[in-house]
Amino acid sequence: MQLIDYVIVLLYLAGTLIIGIIAEKKASQGLESYFLGNRNLPWWMLGVSGMAANTDLAGTMVISALIYAVGPKGLFIEIRGGVVLIMAFLMAFMGKWNRRAQVMTMAEWMKFRFGPGKQGNFARIISAIAILLFSIGTMSYFSVAGGKFLGQFLGMDDRLASVILILLTLIYTVASGFYGGVITDLFQGFLIFVAVIYVSAVAFFTVNLPDSFTVAIPGATEPKTWNLSDWASIFPSLTLDLPGDYAIFNLFGGVIFFYLVKTIIEGCSGSGGYMLQRYLAAKSDRDAGLLSLFWIILLSFRWPLVTAFAVLGIHYGLTEGTITDPERILATVITQYIPVGMKGLLIASFLAAAMSTFNAVINASAAYWVKDIYQAFLKPNAGEQELVFQGRLASVFVVVIGLVLSFNIQNVNDIWGWLTTGLGVGLAVPLLLRWYWWRFNGYGFAVGTLAGMIAAIASQAIILPFFRHSQYQELILFLVPSLFALAGCIIATLLTPPTDSLVMENFYNVTRPFGFWGEVRQSVKPNLQAKIKAENQRDIIAAFLTVPWQLVMFMMGIVLIIKQWQSLKILALVFLLLSIGLYFTWYRHLSKEITVTKDRDLG
Repeated sequence: MQLIDYVIVLLYLAGTLIIGIIAEKKASQGLESYFLGNRNLPWWMLGVSGMAANTDLAGTMVISALIYAVGPKGLFIEIRGGVVLIMAFLMAFMGKWNRRAQVMTMAEWMKFRFGPGKQGNFARIISAIAILLFSIGTMSYFSVAGGKFLGQFLGMDDRLASVILILLTLIYTVASGFYGGVITDLFQGFLIFVAVIYVSAVAFFTVNLPDSFTVAIPGATEPKTWNLSDWASIFPSLTLDLPGDYAIFNLFGGVIFFYLVKTIIEGCSGSGGYMLQRYLAAKSDRDAGLLSLFWIILLSFRWPLVTAFAVLGIHYGLTEGTITDPERILATVITQYIPVGMKGLLIASFLAAAMSTFNAVINASAAYWVKDIYQAFLKPNAGEQELVFQGRLASVFVVVIGLVLSFNIQNVNDIWGWLTTGLGVGLAVPLLLRWYWWRFNGYGFAVGTLAGMIAAIASQAIILPFFRHSQYQELILFLVPSLFALAGCIIATLLTPPTDSLVMENFYNVTRPFGFWGEVRQSVKPNLQAKIKAENQRDIIAAFLTVPWQLVMFMMGIVLIIKQWQSLKILALVFLLLSIGLYFTWYRHLSKEITVTKDRDLG
């Protein structure tokens, strides 16, 4: 890097901190302002903010390495998390379901679903603790990737680089809260878009992949040789022949199947953390739908970006020697292919991606401490300023613990796999049942969540170290936590009393979910039942369309960069047909959704 590059990066960091300081006054008005921006932000700002938060540096490094190693098939592997396929479900119905509760956190939502008594409180505190633990793990994951990226450019230890990056983010996050985070996300989103356009253009006009080439695989002693036609195929095969750490993907058909199952479970269970926060901040059902649509469209630009890095990494291998650590492709490409000045801008854009994600995780997780533990159980009469102070204190705590834990992580892909497949699924099962089964109660949720978390930790720490077949490891991480969570949910629910009928009726009238609601549904007036049924039918059809619609759109960006024109034509036709279907089954009805208010029947 040259002086001008350092100046650009420093100007970006200074600008971010200034925005945070300016937003501090508005953020300090109270909890609603600090954690939800007073629910007064437009949908397009929330959509940009969501995209910026999802376009994390760690995920970009992992996905670039996967596309580099296996081609477009990497998209199917990243159904596990990097595709963010739960957005399809949030767009179809889950976003509006969450928003209708008018709560501040998912843990507070437990009171809405299970009531204010013992079972509601039990579910609430366990949910808050689980989300805090997951957020700390997520911070550790992001810290490792951010340190790898920044350390290579600044010539310092990766750990020190991650500390610097996260502490800078912490300063403006603590000061500005959710409102300031969204404003900085707009600035950071613009920088990310600049990176997408520039790197994609460099790759498109620089690289024509040969018929055969080699790539490095993490953990493998020898590089992998590909034929272009096999590497560039958009149709997943049942098996792969990958060495090293990627051998876990060799049963490819099975891998895709259980990633899809996992995603369906997570999508139908509703998101938590910073993604949910954007929906809780939405003004209306319509805004929840539009921010989802915009969010997904913006996320699609990530895929030509990661593909551009992948093909430039392959090109570098052809001319200079194979990159030994695929997770360092981003840094290598920026160093070798990007000129002075633009290099500083690109580094700033990826710092923006990292800091936006850090900010989102920090602010969202702090809300669970403040709203669901401190205010709910420790000091119910605390004033607004005291609660905002607790939010800032919790932000520092999450960052410090996450940083400490990150020092023991070596491989970014490993922690990502555990978070998304093990711990994520263990938490998703009880989150799923809460929407669709009337008999499910707060005790079942709490016990199921605890069982899933313990099983996820035990699987990683005890089972996997003694299991030699790497291709089955993620399957174990999926099955063990999910089965233990399911058993805990069912057993605890059936051994304890059901939720109060008035609480369930209010939840059903407000949220209007589909599923097994039995007598609760029958308690609703017939005309309202008909409206709910019609809405549910549209939502289910929309979900069947949004999932392939999102996958096809993302795949189009990949094949564009690798210049597979026949595949692009097929994908474009499918995308057009799916878009037409979504227009008639989903978009046309956005403005016609029924308005609901808690504790009232507005049918």
